[in-house]
Amino acid sequence: MSSSLTSRSLNAENQSLRAQLHQLQADRAAAAERASAYVQSQVRFRTLFENSPLGQKIINPDLTIRQANAALVAMLGYTHRAEVEGRRILDFTHPHYRADWHDLQEHLWKHHIPCFSFDTCLVRTDGTSFWCQVYSILFCDGGQELGYTTLIDTTEHRELEASLKRLYDAQETILHLVAHDLKTPITHIQMLTGLLRRDADNPKPETPKLLALIEQACAEANALVKDVLYLGELDATQLKKEPTNLNAFLEAQLTVHRLTAHTKGLDLVLELPPQVVTANLNPNKFSRVVANLLSNALKFTPSGGRVVVRLEARAGRARLTVQDTGVGIAPALQAHIFDKFSAAARAGLHGEATTGLGLFITQQIVWLHGGTIGLTSRENEGTTFFIDL
Repeated sequence: MSSSLTSRSLNAENQSLRAQLHQLQADRAAAAERASAYVQSQVRFRTLFENSPLGQKIINPDLTIRQANAALVAMLGYTHRAEVEGRRILDFTHPHYRADWHDLQEHLWKHHIPCFSFDTCLVRTDGTSFWCQVYSILFCDGGQELGYTTLIDTTEHRELEASLKRLYDAQETILHLVAHDLKTPITHIQMLTGLLRRDADNPKPETPKLLALIEQACAEANALVKDVLYLGELDATQLKKEPTNLNAFLEAQLTVHRLTAHTKGLDLVLELPPQVVTANLNPNKFSRVVANLLSNALKFTPSGGRVVVRLEARAGRARLTVQDTGVGIAPALQAHIFDKFSAAARAGLHGEATTGLGLFITQQIVWLHGGTIGLTSRENEGTTFFIDL
């Protein structure tokens, strides 16, 4: 009896051990399968990550680039990952748009929002900038929260959008011109011509004055047409830029305005830094920017005043400033100073005519160069325009 019990006990124990062994083998096979699946998923992820045509990167909570794919490296103008990985994304961010990445940092890691997107501007290794759309998601890896970020270069899309807007603006401007602004000088010409024709056989002493008024009306109409055509040219022409010595460029530009300044009793000064400052620009188009700003300064500065053109280098960017001691611009008008046919447009102190398009054109050219333009002004104290390139 005892032997029989012992045999049954051993059989049960063997069966239990065999069951445990089978379970261990099954667990080991399952673990091996999971490990294999993980390895395969890692291979798939790395294949997608490395071969994506979009810029891909994994960033740490401090915005350090942990991994970067080849597309992102090329997007930033580099050739090796080591030149990008280990650096903060802020190293490649345009100075005006660093707050975008701080917003991402706060949304993902502070507020634990799983996904965040925005548009921003980055800077390549050669100093040129480009626009991109950023998508970032929060994920866990090895117990650490990381950001998986995709960047899409949207520069061409933005340029096309801006080009279409300029085309629309040009068309709208032509309609406005025909409907309103050209009507006045043409009416004046018709009226004055009628007066001259009536007195053709018996010229009056005021005939030279009437002829002068006709010439003035024709000049105003011609200036309007030229400005509108210039707007159309900005839209139709691909802007070819080249590295330009701004010191020499400004010296040449001021030459033509010095005589005007002298005639009006104004002091025109050019302040240049000791080092040469360069910028990528189209010299022909950008000369219009300098001419418009200087013409305005000379128009609205009383005799005995001073106009200063200043060039500075600031954190790798060029700043051009045109400062006058003129009549200034009323606060209510400053917000509209760059508008097309701006309500802020007014005749100069010596009666110089304006088309209302000068500063609008100036802003368009600056934007085409990837720059920004702004102003500060106080009535009866003067105005300062500044351009950052």
